[in-house]
Amino acid sequence: MICKNIVCRIEAEKGVVVINHSLLVTFNGSFDHMNIDATSVQNLEIIEPMHSSLLGTNSKKRSLFHMLKTTRTIGGTRLLRANLLQPLKDIETINTRLDCLDELMSNEQLFFGLSQALRKFPKETDRVLCHFCFKPKRVTNEVLASNNGRRNQIMISSIILLKTALDALPLLSQVQHHCWGQAFTFLYLIWYNDELVIQVLKEAKSCLLGNVYKSICENEKYTSIRNRIGEVIDEDVLHTRVPFVARTQQCFAFKAGVDGLLDMARRSFCDTSEAVHDLANKYREDFRLPNLKIPFNNRKGFYFSIPQKDIQGKLPSKFIQVMKHGNNVHCSSLELASLNARNKSAAKECWLRTAFCLEALMDAIREDVSVLTVLSEVLCLLDMMVNSFAHTISTKPVDRYTRPNFTCDGPLAIDSGRHPILESINNEFIPNGIFLSEASNMAIVMGPNMSGKSTYLQQVCLTVILAQIGCYIPARFATLRVVDRIFTRMGTMDCLESNSSTFMTEMKETAFIMQNVSSRSLIVMDELGRATSSSDGFAIAWSCCEQLLALKAYSIFATHMENLSELATMYPNVKILHFDVDVRNNRMDFKFLLKDGLRHVPHYGLMLAGVAGLPSSVVETAKKITSRIKEKEMKRMEVNYRQYQDLQLTYQVAQRLMCLKFSDQDEDSLREALQDLKESYLSGRHKDN
Repeated sequence: MICKNIVCRIEAEKGVVVINHSLLVTFNGSFDHMNIDATSVQNLEIIEPMHSSLLGTNSKKRSLFHMLKTTRTIGGTRLLRANLLQPLKDIETINTRLDCLDELMSNEQLFFGLSQALRKFPKETDRVLCHFCFKPKRVTNEVLASNNGRRNQIMISSIILLKTALDALPLLSQVQHHCWGQAFTFLYLIWYNDELVIQVLKEAKSCLLGNVYKSICENEKYTSIRNRIGEVIDEDVLHTRVPFVARTQQCFAFKAGVDGLLDMARRSFCDTSEAVHDLANKYREDFRLPNLKIPFNNRKGFYFSIPQKDIQGKLPSKFIQVMKHGNNVHCSSLELASLNARNKSAAKECWLRTAFCLEALMDAIREDVSVLTVLSEVLCLLDMMVNSFAHTISTKPVDRYTRPNFTCDGPLAIDSGRHPILESINNEFIPNGIFLSEASNMAIVMGPNMSGKSTYLQQVCLTVILAQIGCYIPARFATLRVVDRIFTRMGTMDCLESNSSTFMTEMKETAFIMQNVSSRSLIVMDELGRATSSSDGFAIAWSCCEQLLALKAYSIFATHMENLSELATMYPNVKILHFDVDVRNNRMDFKFLLKDGLRHVPHYGLMLAGVAGLPSSVVETAKKITSRIKEKEMKRMEVNYRQYQDLQLTYQVAQRLMCLKFSDQDEDSLREALQDLKESYLSGRHKDN
């Protein structure tokens, strides 16, 4: 009902009719796509970076979207953005994309061939094809009148663009593969040789590319549409983005000799265009301005551009609307303004007559508008797969990106993963992995400030997003369980719009997570509870951890609260990790390397305070106070560790058994693994006794 009302309103306000079979409305909700809330999109820097001023002019490369934004078409860019905001959840669809990517990366000729073929398609193909979905309720002279010149111009431009796209379509089926294998020779063939050597796209092994060939290259309706266009549109007309060339193409799109009024309007258009250039030649001679140029844009029409170095003193009084533009001066004259008006009027008359003559062609195209919709979707998907995913991977060193594996209920295991955005800026990025499973579903990451905790949390989330849009990931190996939602609690910003303090903002975001989390969600929380008192913050962090542990969601906590490590003594499915730091001469050497277990770095906050310039007397007093507090805490933690040590050992065995349950090893290997597990358990019990 909502969609019907929207369509009715469009038809009423725009005076158009929506063509049958031109609009497909599907409501998917979040059943087939991962849900990422707006706060997480910002925290993870998926679309825009949070601290763009830190990296100067190259700051946009810090967002995942801008890193992958090497698409050639507007529709491909839009599809990429939509996929990053709503990654896929269907394993079959994800693997279909990954299979396509496998073939593109293993077949250099196919990759370069498709890349060059897609260059032939206009950037605006998908946007312009929607113009064929609408038509005026009544085609009359009033509808096509000169005050609707812009509408007529768009209609003509749309047909020219469609002709250009259909002319490029055979290149998709004529992607060539020659035994020489030289990339330069191959590109030369793609551009200049129309002979078909081997139809690589037709023989593609991946399901996605095979379906592209069947739905586009073997569909005779595209040839039929192209033939209908060729009957009335001049063969030399091509889509272009150069303003005056585009206007000329639109005026001369329809074949000559069919409409007498159109031919007269074209003659007037040519005469005024020639008169403009004659006027420019006259001014060059009269005013001794040899470098005077006559550019054109759609808003101003023709205008003069004169280098400042050629101007001696003031410009002659003939020149009006003088404006400085860089090293040039832009201006006009009364004569040029008159010619501009006549030229524009002639162009509008051409558009009017052309649009009237093309209405029958438009009706014929609208009958097959559904196949144009398929063409638009295919071009967008190919653009994203070839020019974004495959191109990004091809620019990296060999084996830096790998294909992720997906399981329904398996672990989240990433070996030697890297931050995709930061790695594109700094090639010496230190890799770190993660392993979360049903038996070990929470990791608590500890370490000093600036040791890499926040970057690590972001890295894991971005890796999962890349994997679930069907792209390779920056890691040595990865096997993932499909994630239905990603939640983040990062940052320490007040929210002035809602009059919320840092702590209130933190609690609102945490409440949202707790109300919407599921067992298949991925939650990352950076220093939860730091914006309030230490006791309240610790209590909130502890209770949130227990809640998430009960839900079996995969969670990663980054914290400075070393007391949270006691969770691992009570809940063996909690893993404690730390970032390695060397302390020498009261200085910290950050290694940015993640290791198992708890690593106590004494007074790292006080070290940073001293480096920041805090008085030494204040720092020394703080050290004495914290030493007393720490001594009491360590004694209590030792008691808790001894109390829960047996339970932890038993749970470690259960963790290994659950991992072996999903293993694909043969029976002999499993039997050997079980025997090793039994021996390690008995030896651990013997040591405790």
